[in-house]
Amino acid sequence: MNHFFCCDYSRQLGEDIIGSATNYQTYILVESLQPWMSEAFQSKLVPDNLRVLVEEVQRSKLSIRFLLIANDQSHKLEQTTLLIYQKQEGLSNGYHKQEFKLPNIEQAAGVVRKWLSGGKPDYQIETSITRDILVCTHGSHDQCCARYGNPFYFYAKSTISDLQLDDVRVWRSSHFGGHRFAPTAIDLPEARYYGVLDQDSFRSILTRTGDIGFLHKVYRGWGLLASTLQILEREIILRQGWDWLNYKVAGKILEQSMDNNTMLADLTYENPAGSLYTYQAKLVKDAVKTQVLKSSCHATQESLVVKYAVANLWLVDRKLASTTGQN
Repeated sequence: MNHFFCCDYSRQLGEDIIGSATNYQTYILVESLQPWMSEAFQSKLVPDNLRVLVEEVQRSKLSIRFLLIANDQSHKLEQTTLLIYQKQEGLSNGYHKQEFKLPNIEQAAGVVRKWLSGGKPDYQIETSITRDILVCTHGSHDQCCARYGNPFYFYAKSTISDLQLDDVRVWRSSHFGGHRFAPTAIDLPEARYYGVLDQDSFRSILTRTGDIGFLHKVYRGWGLLASTLQILEREIILRQGWDWLNYKVAGKILEQSMDNNTMLADLTYENPAGSLYTYQAKLVKDAVKTQVLKSSCHATQESLVVKYAVANLWLVDRKLASTTGQN
């Protein structure tokens, strides 16, 4: 029996969780009854045509993340929800959602194939839901997600209902990385990742209220940005406060040293009034926070996790956005 819990180990080490959000062009979420096997799409209730499609996409190296999702209604429903979240080009504050209600999970592969080839699939619906929060409860993949993800999912439902947030759904999800930060969640359509969550921090994230300083502990980063840029973005959030979450952003690494120990990065943002600003920062490898650790409960070897720190941060200039919203 494995008594090693990677999340307890990560907490004991005081690992900084920023920069651990994964960056995908597209998330494809398919509602499926549990139980899920360790490799979710090998589960009994996943039809062959969907399994084959997922394997094809993985081989083609497309930037697409397939996940299984379920909620407490899933087993009662006569339909299957399929959600496709697609990254926007240029300045953006999140992903574009398309939602499909399918007669059953057997239709999912056909609809996704049609969507991937640029066609307009059937079954698409508009919905008043504006946020889908995925909580990893995939205990067969990593026991931390059972131990911490399951109770968190249960309480998250109560928190959302206490706050009467009718436009927010919470889903159990198959594994999306970072089990050592359990309970871990993705907040779509923004695609911000969180970890080591409790109900107080979750409530603040839902309502965007309270002292934003707690994000230093629970924010894994923004899935729209590369991991080193996520570190810069957290620094800016802590300065700007909750308003930052309403801004459209684009970031890039401008230059990096041969040894990757230092980088120059910038983040351009557009506020709701249409003004464009650019932050630039020097990022340096953080010798204290860079650690060697076991990244999951089943890891047989330790791996090096490199962390960066924001050495300097400055506002470069201010531009007025043209009507196209591009600088």
